[in-house]
Amino acid sequence: MRRASPALAQGFTNVGHSLDHILTLLYPTVVLVLENEWGRSYAELIGLMLLGQVLFGAAALPAGWLADRWSTLGMMAIYFLGTGAAAIGTGLARNPVELGLGLTAIGFFAAIYHPVGMSWLVRTTLSRGRALGWNGMFGSIGVALGPVIAGALCHWASWRMAFIVPGVVTAALGLALLGAWRLGWLVEVEANPRIAPPPPPRGEMIRVFALLSISMTCAALVYQSLTIVLPKLFAERLGEASGLGPFGIGGLVGFVYLCAGASMPISGWLADRFAMQRMYVAGFLLQVPLLFLSAFLQSWALLVVSVTLVFVGTLGAPAENKLLAHYTPGRWQGTGYGAKFVLALGVSASAIPLIAWIYGATGGFFWLFIVMGCLASVSMLAASLIPAGAGTEATTPGRALHPAAAE
Repeated sequence: MRRASPALAQGFTNVGHSLDHILTLLYPTVVLVLENEWGRSYAELIGLMLLGQVLFGAAALPAGWLADRWSTLGMMAIYFLGTGAAAIGTGLARNPVELGLGLTAIGFFAAIYHPVGMSWLVRTTLSRGRALGWNGMFGSIGVALGPVIAGALCHWASWRMAFIVPGVVTAALGLALLGAWRLGWLVEVEANPRIAPPPPPRGEMIRVFALLSISMTCAALVYQSLTIVLPKLFAERLGEASGLGPFGIGGLVGFVYLCAGASMPISGWLADRFAMQRMYVAGFLLQVPLLFLSAFLQSWALLVVSVTLVFVGTLGAPAENKLLAHYTPGRWQGTGYGAKFVLALGVSASAIPLIAWIYGATGGFFWLFIVMGCLASVSMLAASLIPAGAGTEATTPGRALHPAAAE
């Protein structure tokens, strides 16, 4: 039997992160084809993904709890096999009801990844910032590739293949994970008290988790709002002047998020070398003025500022996840990350009515960016109240936590 491999575990978590975002972002592109093929309106068809998006956030907490109480590897296998099967089933849908059920199933199983995959990741390395940075990069690549993959498969094959092909790949990885687990290449890993730093006092843990909840909620609302409005923002402020069509606008949005993904390893490297609280505050400190500036820009400078905005928005992400891991008891890290993503993915769904109300009332996005700037300011204030030395870990960068150490 071969020795368990932390690198293999991190490989599964990183690829799983990309697939999580790819699978949940296929439909917004596929729906453009279904409008003509099924003769239904965009408003009717886009609503079919609502329940899946709600579950994508709401199911994260029970998924993390099950991983803590039962099995991290078991939940990861269910994630790969479940989302893969759900995507294949969605591609075989014959009517809107079956399509809606398929999209709901994708959201339900996709909710497993963030709390379970990230808790697995932080347990298999002591160089947490770097590992989380690379993991974030893979997630950003998934955000950028989801619409591209859907568009390419719709164009060269069919809308059904846009779901079936990624679904087959995801399910195959689930079978590979089960095989690696059976062979002993992957094993369950728990927090190791002999290596991991001692937990902070209970009162400090509660205080910091409350502050993180505030900062994470506001930050997630900003991120979700920006993700939704960028295509429309570029179309209104850049598209008419440059002659860019939908494909060009989509390419610009993809470029923005690929740049953000490229920054994540740098952010993780910094998070391993500086106090996490300072890194966390720095991300918001840079983000606030850029959000206010974006409210006014009308030229190609908007693209440069958007790239910079998303770049600095990811600066504090590895530090945030390290802080959450530091202030959550090791045996409850899956539950802790589940709580985070209920906030990040569930509460941030309120960005949709916020955008609709502001755009409907003003006919533009000026006040939306003002609101986002204020939300980022609240995040910065909450982050600044976290103890200054929080999460400074006396660990050796690059040292992996071998699974046997947890026994």
